[in-house]
Amino acid sequence: MAAMRPGSYSGGLRMRRRDGYGLYVYPNTFFQYEGEWKQGKKHGHGKLLFKDGSYYEGEFVDGEILGNGLRYWASSGNTYSGQFMLGELHGHGVMQYRDGGKYEGEFFCGMREGYGLLVDREGQIYQGSFHKNKKHGGGKMTFKNGDKYEGDWILDQRQGHGELHCADGSIYEGQWRNDMFNGQGTIIHCSGVIYDGLWINGYPAAQAKKIVILGPEVIDIIQGSSITLHVQLQNEEGEVCECTDMFTDILCHIRPAEQVSGFWLVQVMQESGFECISYPLMDAISESQKLKAAFPIVSKSGFALADLSIPERVIEPESGSDTMHGAGDAPSNQDVFEDEHPCPPTSQRVEHGCAIFRNILLAPPPANYLPFLLVDEVSKKGGRKPSGRISAEKAEKMTVLQEKIGDSRSEMTSKRHELKNDQCSMKNCSVLPGKYVLMVHEVTMPPFLGQTLPPAFKLLRVLPEKIKNKKATSK
Repeated sequence: MAAMRPGSYSGGLRMRRRDGYGLYVYPNTFFQYEGEWKQGKKHGHGKLLFKDGSYYEGEFVDGEILGNGLRYWASSGNTYSGQFMLGELHGHGVMQYRDGGKYEGEFFCGMREGYGLLVDREGQIYQGSFHKNKKHGGGKMTFKNGDKYEGDWILDQRQGHGELHCADGSIYEGQWRNDMFNGQGTIIHCSGVIYDGLWINGYPAAQAKKIVILGPEVIDIIQGSSITLHVQLQNEEGEVCECTDMFTDILCHIRPAEQVSGFWLVQVMQESGFECISYPLMDAISESQKLKAAFPIVSKSGFALADLSIPERVIEPESGSDTMHGAGDAPSNQDVFEDEHPCPPTSQRVEHGCAIFRNILLAPPPANYLPFLLVDEVSKKGGRKPSGRISAEKAEKMTVLQEKIGDSRSEMTSKRHELKNDQCSMKNCSVLPGKYVLMVHEVTMPPFLGQTLPPAFKLLRVLPEKIKNKKATSK
C-alpha cells in the first residue's frame, strides 16, 4: 500500500464526513490515526500512532481519548493500561516501568493519586496512599533489606506516627520526621536494649556517650575483700541516660605497682611495654562459688566470666579458651566440675542508665602466670633495679631476661605450684597485693544503633591483709 500524503484520509464517509472505519494521516505527519470515526471525529475503538514510535490504542469519544486503553511511550519504554480522561491517565490503571518497576492503583491527571501498590526497580513494595506521584498519607512498605514500615508518609518520606520492624528483629514505634526517628518513640533493639524517650534526627536525645565507674579515682581494698562497682551511662554533659538492657562487662588487667602513675589511663591503652592479661574475677557471695571462679569460663571475646546473668545470644561460654592471650590454656568448668552448671558471665544489664557489679572478688592469678613480684625478685638477684616506667625497649629486655634466667627456673616453678595450690585452697583464695586496672566496657551485641561506647577504667589498689591485722591490733 502506497504511503499516504499528509492530510489525506482513506476510509468510510457519510455526508462527506469521516464515518465508520478509516485511516487518517495528519497534516504535520507526526500523528496518524486508524480506527472508528463518527461524524468526522474519532469515536469508538482506534489506534493513534506517533512518529517516534509511541502510540495509544483504546477508546475514543467525540475525538478525545476517553475510557479504557493502552498507552506506550517509546522514549521511556513505559506502558500503561487502564482508564483515561481527555488523553490523561485518570482512574484505575497499571503502569509497567521499563526499569522493572510497577504501579497498580489510582491516577489523577496523569499522576499517581489515591490508593495504590508500587513495586520499584529494587523490589521494594509500597502499598498505601499517593499524592502527586509521591507516597503520602497512610501506607506500609517493605524495603529491600527486609525492613517493614507501616504508618504515615509525607511526600515520599516517613513522617508522623509509624512502626518499623527491622530485618534484624529490632522494633521502633513512635514519631517520625524527614524519614528519621524524631519525637517520642520506643525502640526494642535486637540486642535487647530498650530506649523509650525523645529522639532527634534518628538518635536518642539523651544518647549515652561514655561509661563512668562511680567512686574515688583509686579504690583501696584489703586483700581478700570484695568490691561493688556502680556504673553509669552518661551523655556529654554527665547526665545519666535512660537506656535499659544494654550490657557491660568487667575485666581486670594486671599492672605492676611501680608502673602505675598519673598517666595510667593513657598507658593502659597505648603503652606496649608492659604485660596486660585477662585476670579472673569471681563473685564473693558464697564460699562455695569461689573455687569455681578460680577456673573461670571464658567468653569468645576473651573475658573472664563470673556469677552475673546475661542471655546466651550476647556471650556464649567456650571451653578451653585462652584467658591469658597466649600465656596458656585455661581449664574449662566442664573439665573441673563435670556435674556442675557453668557460671554465668561477668556481664551485667544496664537498667535506666545504671548497672551494679556486686561482690566482685579478684581471684588468685592463673597458675601458669608469672607475677610481676617474681620478676622483680629475679631482677633484684641479677642486680637490676626496677624502673618507674617501662618502655617497649625495656619490656623487650625484660623478656630476654626472663629467657636467660634458667638457673632460677626451678625456684619460680615452685612458686607457681604454690600459687596453683593456693587457688585450690579455700583459705588462700585471694589476690596478690598491688595495683590493678579494672576495665568496664560495653558488650552489647550487635551494637546499639551501630555504636559501641568507649571503655571506662578504674585504678584498684589491693592492700596486704597484714595491714588489716595491724589496724585491728592497734585498736
